[in-house]
Amino acid sequence: MHIDSLVLQRQLEFEDKFLAKYACKSKHTKGRKIPEEPCHFRTDFQRDRDRILYCKSFLRLKNKTQVFFQPESDHYRTRLTHTLIVAQVARSIARALALNEDLAEAIALGHDLGHTPFGHAGERVLNQLMKEYGGFKHNYQSLRNVEFLENDGRGLNLTYEVCDGILHHKKTGTPMTLEGQAVSLADRIAYLTHDIEDAIRAKILKEDDLPRDVLQNFGHKTSERVNNSILYIYQESKDKSYVRFPKEIDASFNNLRTFMFDSVYQTEYTKLQEMKIAKMLTALFEYYLEHIHEMPILYQNIAKESNQYIAVCDFIASMTDKYAVHIFKKVFIPKDWTLD
Repeated sequence: MHIDSLVLQRQLEFEDKFLAKYACKSKHTKGRKIPEEPCHFRTDFQRDRDRILYCKSFLRLKNKTQVFFQPESDHYRTRLTHTLIVAQVARSIARALALNEDLAEAIALGHDLGHTPFGHAGERVLNQLMKEYGGFKHNYQSLRNVEFLENDGRGLNLTYEVCDGILHHKKTGTPMTLEGQAVSLADRIAYLTHDIEDAIRAKILKEDDLPRDVLQNFGHKTSERVNNSILYIYQESKDKSYVRFPKEIDASFNNLRTFMFDSVYQTEYTKLQEMKIAKMLTALFEYYLEHIHEMPILYQNIAKESNQYIAVCDFIASMTDKYAVHIFKKVFIPKDWTLD
């Protein structure tokens, strides 16, 4: 069924009329590596959003760690719920500043596609194992997923702006668009605010443990902290060529980040779990270096055409927590053959 291209034209005219001076308008995209005919009713950034939502890497996020390893409760965040919250916060920032919400959403949905099993603990393990090959960073792996690994090695052929935002979403990154800057901030707002809530639920923290300046500046509830963060960003960034916190608020936010690392992310318990994760992923890594033929065909081809270490790293990084544990048991734990 043909849909009149006036549907797309109406959206582009809306952007011209209502988006801010420094927003990235869809018609100004630098395009894709492989040119494509435009969609009749979606902008390029909307198409990118949809491609990410339907890709396998996105589906796997539901069984990847955010902070707490394989929690029994259903009410702790996973990498998927974190990603959805980042998208929501990014859209709220973009809407407040009259930026391109579709671009911000696409970047947000794709920003963690390259995360390993067991979150940053798994990332540190692969970074060590791959040190002779440039190390491992999840933002680079996210970009590798959308540019190559997805779609059986053909990639998703996303726009330049979305790829840039995915690559540069970390605190140290420098996104080229304001929408990318919004996602970078949204990522930090999301994980710090919901990680506080999860840590309180796990009885690792109490509300009163938070730094006094954080409570004063951001509030006592998750909703207050998110809303106040967006308000500060709006007040500092409205009609500007950047998206950021005011300096004094940024200092308080960084104080919260330091507190969370000391009190939640790097406790004795998490260090103990990380030791177990390191042993398990290292064992799997070494096993597949010797058994390339047991990996899916995509990774076998990478091993033949590129490098065995890169192929195994790609495969391990793609695993969910549950799948990594399942494969470890299958490979290394003796099985009682009498039960078959």
